Amino acid sequence: MVDRHEDIARAQEERWLKHYYFVRTAFSAVWVALAFSVGQHSPASMAALLIVYPAWDALANYIDMSRSGGMAENRTQAINVLISIITTVAVIVTLRVNMNWVLGVFGVWAILSGLLQLGTAVRRWKRFGAQWAMIPSGGQSALAGAFFIVQAGASMSPAIDKVAGYAAVGAVYFLVSALWLSAGQLRRKVVRAS
Repeated sequence: MVDRHEDIARAQEERWLKHYYFVRTAFSAVWVALAFSVGQHSPASMAALLIVYPAWDALANYIDMSRSGGMAENRTQAINVLISIITTVAVIVTLRVNMNWVLGVFGVWAILSGLLQLGTAVRRWKRFGAQWAMIPSGGQSALAGAFFIVQAGASMSPAIDKVAGYAAVGAVYFLVSALWLSAGQLRRKVVRAS
């Protein structure tokens, strides 16, 4: 009976995670489309998009953390929420100073949030598998962050172009993870039906 309850709880958590990854994919896709359209032509839109991106990450991690056992079981996500909130404030401040600084802020954030995402994926691997795409995603985020920091010191195209490329790659990783979880659920249904 305990195994049955555990299987049901695991299936519910897995459904949540799949839904979460699809939502993260959709948000990133819309954000990237806006960044490459209105974000290119309106400084106010560009600023709003740059502020919304880390704020959304904070909210998404908070909701996922809350749905996945809370802060005690998800310390990497709790720290990620805090870092994303700090990043949102830092972006607001640096937008008034220098766009290169904005890219530097995103660089630090990408490194920290990428490493924390990597930690979350490794922890989840034990329970769900299907985290193989989130592990390189976290590592790549950290590398992209280092690249952002280097670029922040040079004259460059607008920061939103760099961040949009980063967000697009992240969307692909979330989509792959969601599809992999979906395939796993489908395989288990087929096995149970046969």
